[in-house]
Amino acid sequence: MSHCHSCHVQIDIPEGARRIVLVGNPNAGKSVFFNSLTGMYVDVSNYPGTTLEISHGRYQGDVVIDTPGVYGISSFNDEERVARDVILSADVVINVVNAVYLERDLFLTQQVIDTGVPVIVALNMVDEAARQGIKIDHQLLSDLLGVPVIPTVAIKKQGLTELKQSIWQARPGHSDEELQKQLDQLLNQVGSRGDALLILEGDSTVAERHGLQPFNLREEIYLKRRQRVNQVVSQVVKEVNKKTALGQALSRLMIKPLTGVPILLLTLYAMYQIIGVFVAGTVVGFTEETIMIGHFEPFVRSVVGQFISEKSALGTILIGEFGLLTMTFTYVLGLLMPLVIGFYFFLSLFEDSGYLPRIATLVDRVLTSIGLNGRAVIPLILGFGCVTMATITTRLLGSERERRIAIFLLGLVIPCSAQLGVISGMLASVGPAFVALYTLVILSVLVVVGTLMNSLLSGQSSDLLIDLPPLRLPRISNVVTKTSIKSYQFLKEAFPLFALGALLISTFQVSGILAFLQNALSPLTVSWLGLPKEAATAFIMGIVRRDFGAAGLAGMPLTPIQTVVSLITITLFVPCIASILVMFKERSKKEAAIMWLSTWVIAFLIGGTVNQLATLLGTSTTQQILTVMGAISLIALLIILAVRLFKGHSQRPNLNQSN
Repeated sequence: MSHCHSCHVQIDIPEGARRIVLVGNPNAGKSVFFNSLTGMYVDVSNYPGTTLEISHGRYQGDVVIDTPGVYGISSFNDEERVARDVILSADVVINVVNAVYLERDLFLTQQVIDTGVPVIVALNMVDEAARQGIKIDHQLLSDLLGVPVIPTVAIKKQGLTELKQSIWQARPGHSDEELQKQLDQLLNQVGSRGDALLILEGDSTVAERHGLQPFNLREEIYLKRRQRVNQVVSQVVKEVNKKTALGQALSRLMIKPLTGVPILLLTLYAMYQIIGVFVAGTVVGFTEETIMIGHFEPFVRSVVGQFISEKSALGTILIGEFGLLTMTFTYVLGLLMPLVIGFYFFLSLFEDSGYLPRIATLVDRVLTSIGLNGRAVIPLILGFGCVTMATITTRLLGSERERRIAIFLLGLVIPCSAQLGVISGMLASVGPAFVALYTLVILSVLVVVGTLMNSLLSGQSSDLLIDLPPLRLPRISNVVTKTSIKSYQFLKEAFPLFALGALLISTFQVSGILAFLQNALSPLTVSWLGLPKEAATAFIMGIVRRDFGAAGLAGMPLTPIQTVVSLITITLFVPCIASILVMFKERSKKEAAIMWLSTWVIAFLIGGTVNQLATLLGTSTTQQILTVMGAISLIALLIILAVRLFKGHSQRPNLNQSN
């Protein structure tokens, strides 16, 4: 075995195996080609120095490596840097091009060709292009680029066989003559055509590897490349007669706030009914209670109990209430997997239909105000299914700053589906006014904390650069394949973390640490939150699993305001132990510890403040509840205004400073 040293990520490369690298713009359909080549046997490796994942699998003894969707390989962001390194190590590049956006996609094609690696182009979505009146002469395109071009409709499996048969016909393509001369001059110094190109384009990282100063020819090379691509497109596209269709009209409605918001709300409501009600209720009720708790756990206890007493320390750790062999399997397989599969199924539906980028476009302006962009809607939506899973998906965000904000907000204000089910049941018994109070507080914390982080964290969040692919009916085979692969990868990554969490909490139980923590929290819950002493136990249980904490509160005799205060606190309370472990995995130990401790402070601070305001103003009438809500809104508004004034003052230039 050898490793992919040149691309800086550890991928096992068998002796004699070749590297087939998939490259393309976002939404070009790369994943369908990757799945077709590799099947279900896929591995994922984190790229060193980033939170980006590289998927890789096997095809006929060779290694297929997927790259992030990019528009170029010029080190503008992590995605481009990763794609650059993987492409420069390739034996063959399969460049997936969207036929509908040929003029845009061919810029990346030409840049990859200029690196000198052998290329074959998969001209994808030719059916969609034809529906829009776009006719492309793929044979002429092949002649002009100097590489094979295979027309495909990947989601219908059209052209995939021809592509597989033609992979090793890939060859270096044609470059601009003047650029070729510049590359030849620099090639003697660096020994790699790809490195020579990127040094000419001003890539400081590549230049540093060779001890050279980067050239300043990026704009000149980009301009000539764009002119060449435009010339190619003008020759190969024979007719453009775009037709207004139902899909295009619906697409416009989806991204306009007036119509897009109701469509999104209806979609999310349907998603909640299927996942939050049917899956979380009926399906999980069967898998968790009937299968795992009713049959699996008794079987495991009976087998292990023949050798180890369940009341012993080791028995408690293995098969007790939080047992390594009981709670871990019940939680992951009985509770979590149905929810994970349900959310990934919907996510795959949104991806395949083209609706997901439209959701991101619709909510971009709102999320920008808290330091995120539209892409963050994906982990935020996933968070309502499982915060652990959503924390992992923050890797798709464009900057470390955005990932930091998103991970903290996920752990703080987004309740997972299991917890949300218990919360909904408890709120149903207290009346609409108290439900509105709970909702207002959680939304206020989201906006205030997001605004604070956006103002105080250094750096800038990335802009939303996203394509809107054509709307289409998703193909069930593709949706099922995506759902299966993503669910399996999540299970493989999350299972060890849950096992570690079960081991820690059961050890705490045996050693008496759990009881100590319960007693330590008791004065805070009674005096500040105004809750019964037993509520401390629910908060400790909430560390293990969010719904454990909420369920513990559900069994207590609480007044309506105590119910709201307890639910606000448990919602803002620290995420479950699996989410905490993933948080430490995704961020540095110091940063994750700060996030974790901050959730403790914010949860008790906000819960206690609501309790003190309610005690002061009263909640026996609707008018008093509205007064409490008004006070909370005023406090949130003042904090936001103060933060923005402070930010504006700190950014104001000093007019008295001499030049």
